[in-house]
Amino acid sequence: MAKKISKDRVKKILKILSRTYPDVKTALRHKNPIQLIVATILSAQCTDKQVNQVTPALFKKLRTARDFADEPLSDLEEMVRPTGFYRNKARNIKACCEALVEKHDGKVPDNIEALVQLPGIGRKTANVILGSAFGIPGIVVDTHVKRVSQRIGLTKERDPVKIEFDLMPQIPKKDWIAFSHQMIWHGRALCNARKPKCHECPLLDLCDFGRTAV
Repeated sequence: MAKKISKDRVKKILKILSRTYPDVKTALRHKNPIQLIVATILSAQCTDKQVNQVTPALFKKLRTARDFADEPLSDLEEMVRPTGFYRNKARNIKACCEALVEKHDGKVPDNIEALVQLPGIGRKTANVILGSAFGIPGIVVDTHVKRVSQRIGLTKERDPVKIEFDLMPQIPKKDWIAFSHQMIWHGRALCNARKPKCHECPLLDLCDFGRTAV
């Protein structure tokens, strides 16, 4: 169960996040849903900066789901090696694109039910794709959103799916996409895992963790 905080407090949190991070979006560079789905798979346990260094050459060679599906696994592994865990990532990308070709005509579906059926795609990745590629509201729960949500007091849960369902009724649906990006950027900029910069945080007065840490 979520720790219930007042709607007024949630509104204040959203207002501060919007003012602090007004025009944020995913840092993963992409031009279409296929590129985004590949980049998001590569971003697991890897920085967006590193992914963005790998994808230009990758996307220049492989442009469609069919291209990724047909690429020899060993060649794909070599291209994504710098992102770490490259064997698993290459296998997931290839399997995902094979499924896209076989079941969706090579196109990325725009609904979460179909997305989570694809190899290597969980709810977090699915919500990234829905929000950034299609503008469809979804709450992305990555490590940053998980940490910041817990510290602020929006959830006590530890499982990402349970956190997502805790946040959904508290955050207006129209704000889900922006909220996800803002929380991710806040987690990177200030609310770090080991050394959060609570004394610099604009959410300090509204944060359970911050009020006890400072």
